[in-house]
Amino acid sequence: METIKNYYFMDMGVMLGRSMRHIFRSLDTIITVTIMPIAMMLLFVYVLGGAIQTGTDKYVNYLLPGILLIAVANSIGYVSYRLFLDKQRGIFERFNSMPIARSAALWGHVLTSLVSNAISLVVIILVALIMGFRSPAGVLSWLAVAGIIALFTLALTWIAAIAGLSAKSVDGAGVIAYPVHFLPLISSAFVPTASMPGPVRAFAENQPVTPIVEAIRALLLNQPVGNEIWVALAWCVGIMLVACFLASRVYKKQG
Repeated sequence: METIKNYYFMDMGVMLGRSMRHIFRSLDTIITVTIMPIAMMLLFVYVLGGAIQTGTDKYVNYLLPGILLIAVANSIGYVSYRLFLDKQRGIFERFNSMPIARSAALWGHVLTSLVSNAISLVVIILVALIMGFRSPAGVLSWLAVAGIIALFTLALTWIAAIAGLSAKSVDGAGVIAYPVHFLPLISSAFVPTASMPGPVRAFAENQPVTPIVEAIRALLLNQPVGNEIWVALAWCVGIMLVACFLASRVYKKQG
């Protein structure tokens, strides 16, 4: 049994390395996932930040949690796209004919999303520090932030896996990214929801991204988190479990 487990993790490591090489060779992915969120952060802080009232001394402190989630959301289309290509090219069938764990190929894409997003987010935080971001949060709060973002990443990645494995075309694989992109925009990521018109505010306050943003922001600013963290965790874990189950079922049908 121990030998089987060792081989399983070795197989996942090989698939992770394969997918990570694709990431590092793709300039488009790096620009979209890392550079675009940084450009958005620069735009909002230095061009629009002076006109936005958030109740904080530095707008970058308010903005950063939303930018981190937008960076994750930007990566989802690529997960779906690469899974679709592997399916279309018969890569999964080839792997299934080899003496490797059947689920290793799928998990390779999932872990790649987690690792590549972690690298991108570290770069974004470093840029935010240069821009004046400061956090009084302790180590435990930062670990909690990392955990929430990891769960958010996994939840979106499994949703992307469903789209990529089910799509009939490249356009169909990438379409999942569009609704995901809108959620951070219509949330408390950029402005307090209290400033929004009634219907927009109702949507913003009752969709997954707002409690996640609020929980991360409270942790980073060392403020009381309240129930937001439990709502955020419930959204992330619930979406992740359902999407993982559905993606695994779709994957098993790939041959």
